[in-house]
Amino acid sequence: SGSVKAGKMPEGEKMRQCKQEEEQQQKEEEQEGLIEFYSSYQELFQFFCSNTTIHGAIRLVCSKKNKMKTAFWSVLFFLTFGLMYWQFGILYREYFSYPVNLNLNLNSDRLTFPAVTLCTLNPYRYSAIRKQLDKLDEITHQTLLDLYDYNMSLPQRDWSTSSSQRRSSRSLLHHIQRHPLRRQKRDNLVNLPENSPSVDKNDWKIGFVLCNENNDCFHQAYSSGVDAVREWYSFHYINILAQVPDAKALDESDFENFIYACRFNEATCDKANYTHFHHPLYGNCYTFNDNSSSVWTSSMPGINNGLSLVVRTEQNDFIPLLSTVTGARVMVHDQNEPAFMDDGGFNVRPGIETSISMRKEMTERLGGSYSDCTEDGSDVPVQNLYSSRYTEQVCIRSCFQLNMVERCGCAYYFYPLPSRAEYCDYTKHKAWGYCYYKLLAEFKADVLGCFHKCRKPCKMTEYQLSAGYSRWPSAVSEDWVFYMLSQQNKYNITSKRNGVAKVNIFFKEWNYKTNGESPAFTVVTLLSQLGNQWSLWFGSSVLSVMELAELVLDFIAITFILGFRWFRSRQKLPAAVPPMNSQDNAAFQDEAPALRAPHRFTVEAVVTTLPSYNSLEPRGPSRDGEEGHE
Repeated sequence: SGSVKAGKMPEGEKMRQCKQEEEQQQKEEEQEGLIEFYSSYQELFQFFCSNTTIHGAIRLVCSKKNKMKTAFWSVLFFLTFGLMYWQFGILYREYFSYPVNLNLNLNSDRLTFPAVTLCTLNPYRYSAIRKQLDKLDEITHQTLLDLYDYNMSLPQRDWSTSSSQRRSSRSLLHHIQRHPLRRQKRDNLVNLPENSPSVDKNDWKIGFVLCNENNDCFHQAYSSGVDAVREWYSFHYINILAQVPDAKALDESDFENFIYACRFNEATCDKANYTHFHHPLYGNCYTFNDNSSSVWTSSMPGINNGLSLVVRTEQNDFIPLLSTVTGARVMVHDQNEPAFMDDGGFNVRPGIETSISMRKEMTERLGGSYSDCTEDGSDVPVQNLYSSRYTEQVCIRSCFQLNMVERCGCAYYFYPLPSRAEYCDYTKHKAWGYCYYKLLAEFKADVLGCFHKCRKPCKMTEYQLSAGYSRWPSAVSEDWVFYMLSQQNKYNITSKRNGVAKVNIFFKEWNYKTNGESPAFTVVTLLSQLGNQWSLWFGSSVLSVMELAELVLDFIAITFILGFRWFRSRQKLPAAVPPMNSQDNAAFQDEAPALRAPHRFTVEAVVTTLPSYNSLEPRGPSRDGEEGHE
């Protein structure tokens, strides 16, 4: 009996020792839990679904014993996620489309009066080119007589010329013969003879021939004979203007004979209030209030507080093939902007008082990603040839002129002259007409890319105009009005009804409209919309998003740890051991017994289940026999 008790004591001692080691191991695990991660993806997912604040996630865990419910909630959960992120994609697409809100503001203040440009609509026979124009008229007279049997009346001229002028006339005749005005049958009648009864005068197109240096020619045709004659005459007229070495020779202002009266805000205008320039087709032009002096400001709206002009519209010594209308041309534009009379101007009728009321309108666009506008044109790949601020029309004309110089070797006379260039003249550039009309067709088709390169300015000012007309002077007052004009302005009356006109330009009201833009979808709006969608589909908050982010980070960490452990285990695999001989085996067996103890300890340490107390006692009859013996 004593020997049995003595043998059982080490077993009990061993049990106590194992329990102590187990408790110590649990304490160590509790202490190391702050830096440890989950041992598997399943454990991570179960913990997340059981503790997250995202609605529906816990159903994936609590219904795991029912596979059908688990499958249903899994499909529903991930379908909801997909729908939510589909809505997120729509929101992001709308945000990166950079939509804008249009803001309309109505302001009231004293307004700066705009610049006003007025042209005579009468191309002038300047003394520097008078002889060449007379010769051109003579050749045109003969051309119209040959083509249409029309005998154009010519004013009496002094045809006595010097030897140099005769040489110039012969040169002009030579170049006109190289670019003749001709008639051409329409495309569907080309094969018919000219004297065919099926061909009448309406079946002809009229135009002029243009050739390059290789004698490659084309017929610049027009459906209207009037347009063809005017274009042909203008082509030769421009060449004559371009031959003048000094442009100041064409600067012949005749302000007193064109503008009989000028008043602004009930005060008389003077020469300091206008500037003069010459337009090839519209003649002498005068710009009022163009920043050359103090800028005008309207004290009050109304017709009596604006600009009032009395202008002469009778045409003396005019060029009938260039100007086919009578009156004057007026344009309202902002300061520091050139007057493009072809685009924004309109005609003033003779014998009529034209009252033009204005309303100012400002537009401010958002730049950058919101629109393709430019602040000052510095980021536009087109050089500004005008001495003014950037506008879209300034850029487009500069683009065409630069392409003209590059392709044709000379500049078009209607636009500013680039540096180191000269105006086109067929005495120096024989084929420039051919090149110009080919380039013009490419320009209109946007082959040159000018309309794509030139962007709208982010800030621009426009004036909305409305006009009213009335007869001026009236039938009962025209006698004394014309008498006063003849006394004051030495006006010789030849046609009372077509001799003068009156123009009034004024602000309709002080209110002006501002069209502004503001971002319709900001970062704050985006976050708000994303939060609304998140709350709609999952009923969660920002902290729920942080939980989801934590799940992703834990997933990445576990993947890294498991991968690292797998890599270390691969490195610790034993290499192929060579067979040992008897001496090595003997040496191994002669090692100290202390080396074998850790191996036995390691085996016991990895045991995860401990035997119960009953298992330590012997079973069956032997146990009873021992008790009886005891």
